[in-house]
Amino acid sequence: MTDNLSKQIIAQAEKLGFDACGIAKADFLKEDSERMEQWLAEGCQGEMDYLNRNKEKRYDPSLLNEGTKTIVSVLYNYFPKQFLPTDDNFIIAKYAYGYDYHEVLKQKLKQLLEQIEALTGKMENTRIFVDSAPVMERAWAARCGLGFIGKNTCLIHPKKGSFLFIGQILLPIDIEPVGNIIPNHCGRCTRCIDACPTGALIAPFHLDARKCLSYLTIEYKGDLNHTAAKHCKEQIYGCDICQDVCPYNRFSLPNHEIAFQPSDELLSMHKSDWLQMDKVTFDKLFNKSAVKRAGFEGLKRNVENAITCSEP
Repeated sequence: MTDNLSKQIIAQAEKLGFDACGIAKADFLKEDSERMEQWLAEGCQGEMDYLNRNKEKRYDPSLLNEGTKTIVSVLYNYFPKQFLPTDDNFIIAKYAYGYDYHEVLKQKLKQLLEQIEALTGKMENTRIFVDSAPVMERAWAARCGLGFIGKNTCLIHPKKGSFLFIGQILLPIDIEPVGNIIPNHCGRCTRCIDACPTGALIAPFHLDARKCLSYLTIEYKGDLNHTAAKHCKEQIYGCDICQDVCPYNRFSLPNHEIAFQPSDELLSMHKSDWLQMDKVTFDKLFNKSAVKRAGFEGLKRNVENAITCSEP
């Protein structure tokens, strides 16, 4: 029964357009918790204090959501069909080209949960997560056989690359697991480590967020007047460098999600437009975008820093 249910869930996920789906038993993440605790002890989280809260719930999904027995993980492609122009322009991470992925994926996961409940009957204590709440989404995706954690700390699907959003559904019933853990396939490759302009990848599988351009342009709220920030150059929101150089992303295909396509206004931006951007323009461009996380003042700070970085 549970084996057949697993197959039906995978089939429904595929019909909804998810690029991969796996199922795992909701256990305590012992090894992942130990690595996380060491990372936190080293202060690599920087100002992301929320990572120090609710840690027990982060490591044990049954504490986060009482009665959880099964984790369903999905991947959803965001590799662009059309890239933002690079001539006389600044750079934002590919995941932020279109609508906020949190909202897009939550809606799709709600549809998947409805399909699951059509098979099981209505369930209590189900939860949906998309890069939110204390959930170790990459660890669970790996447990569900959807990829391996690369040296750049991203989840890498061996045949689809890493430009993939991750989502999870927590269920209060036992379901047969689907997906075998994939061993790491980075081999001797160190392209991501070699390409990181700030040295944020201080060792394989070890990211110091305090040096990471994604952290500095999104999470960090201080002045960008230190050594790492001087490497931002054209980066004003997030960074894809360690993914762009990853050999597995040669398998990345353009996404088919209308909500992820950049607007005409965003495609037409030039450096002068970014410099002159006011709050009204910011709200118009990014009202439904993940860029809201940086805020108008944060993005303005990043643009000013990028100009400073590009000066001879």
